[in-house]
Amino acid sequence: MGFPAALDHLVYAVPDLAEGTTGFEELTGVRPVPGGRHPVGSANTLVALTRDGARAPRYLEVIGPDPERADPGPVRVFGLSSLDRPHLATFAVGVTDLPGAVKRARAAGHDPGDAEPWSRATPDGGRLRWSLAKKESGQYPDPVPFLIDWGATPQPGLGDLPTLELVSVRAEHPDPEEAGRSLSALGVELDLVEGPEPLLEAVLHGPKGEVVLR
Repeated sequence: MGFPAALDHLVYAVPDLAEGTTGFEELTGVRPVPGGRHPVGSANTLVALTRDGARAPRYLEVIGPDPERADPGPVRVFGLSSLDRPHLATFAVGVTDLPGAVKRARAAGHDPGDAEPWSRATPDGGRLRWSLAKKESGQYPDPVPFLIDWGATPQPGLGDLPTLELVSVRAEHPDPEEAGRSLSALGVELDLVEGPEPLLEAVLHGPKGEVVLR
């Protein structure tokens, strides 16, 4: 068991960011640090993910509605508008030519969405910018990832973040053949088996030993 080679980050969606961050700390023994606020109304906290003790451009974000957002309406990313409990929602894979990756995926039978510029305001008053191709899933968890291209922006997983070891990532889906075709179109290898409902699961190792996040 392992995880996709191009894994950029895991998305752990929570209905309340403060409570979700505290709950993650209680589970793993590591507290994610503030990452920033997104214009779409979400905010996140971050922890870097290591492999065999080595740092890599890889991280996990705890993401929830921004408690400081001006618009108190629903946040329509990662299913946050209807989320009633924390779960591992999906993941991103990194690419260096996002338009090209979108074109190749579409030619192979999967539409990952249009390439769009995104950004978030950081706690120090700066702004990170990147591009991604992401279509909102009709159901989360979603084992089919979205695509992200950081361009000239340093990938957050290599920054000054607390760390956890990433052991493995696996998924279940009622129609693993269909999901598998989408994964194949993206060039992503993932341990995927049939299950009654979509499920994404990561095994992490940290101060509290090995934990399962789903």
